[in-house]
Amino acid sequence: MGNSALRAHVETAQKTGVFQLKDRGLTEFPADLQKLTSNLRTIDLSNNKIESLPPLLIGKFTLLKSLSLNNNKLTVLPDEICNLKKLETLSLNNNHLRELPSTFGQLSALKTLSLSGNQLGALPPQLCSLRHLDVMDLSKNQIRSIPDSVGELQVIELNLNQNQISVKISCCPRLKILRLEENCLELSMLPQSILSDSQICLLAVEGNLFEIKKLRELEGYDKYMERFTATKKKFA
Repeated sequence: MGNSALRAHVETAQKTGVFQLKDRGLTEFPADLQKLTSNLRTIDLSNNKIESLPPLLIGKFTLLKSLSLNNNKLTVLPDEICNLKKLETLSLNNNHLRELPSTFGQLSALKTLSLSGNQLGALPPQLCSLRHLDVMDLSKNQIRSIPDSVGELQVIELNLNQNQISVKISCCPRLKILRLEENCLELSMLPQSILSDSQICLLAVEGNLFEIKKLRELEGYDKYMERFTATKKKFA
């Protein structure tokens, strides 16, 4: 895109605190944004062809609350992204990420994390230390393993649809919505505690290796249905 068009977007963002430039075929993170490090609250560069984030720039957006880079070509995130202490929403769906920075747990304000359609092979243990994380979407990855620290995960909603998962996540203390659709799960792989002893009030397990009616025969299913019905009434 032309320099004048980019300048116009930068000038608008200076006034609004929002920089949005989607579907423009960008191959690089716009260097002009270094003028806005102290006043941007939202950046959305989705649906471009960005392959990397500039380490020296990305960590300087001290007021940034929302960062969206869906549908790009990112293969790695720089450690400096973890300096965004006010970041509440991070959306990186449909990139090529295999792992997260080891310091990812420093994103202490993060509430919503979307990493659907990447290449993660395990649930990153760093996520378990994010105390304010409410909603996490890790669907359509290649996740096979779950860390032992998963019991510390504070999310309310967790989407693990279309992975290759083994289940040991019923111990997450705040978890209310768990999506495990299309994971090649046998019924015997679902711990009874998910039904009888968890807070989970919506369990989505369609598209696995058992019929849903078999789930209804398991011990503890009546307790799960009590929670499900109570929640349904609350939002009816």
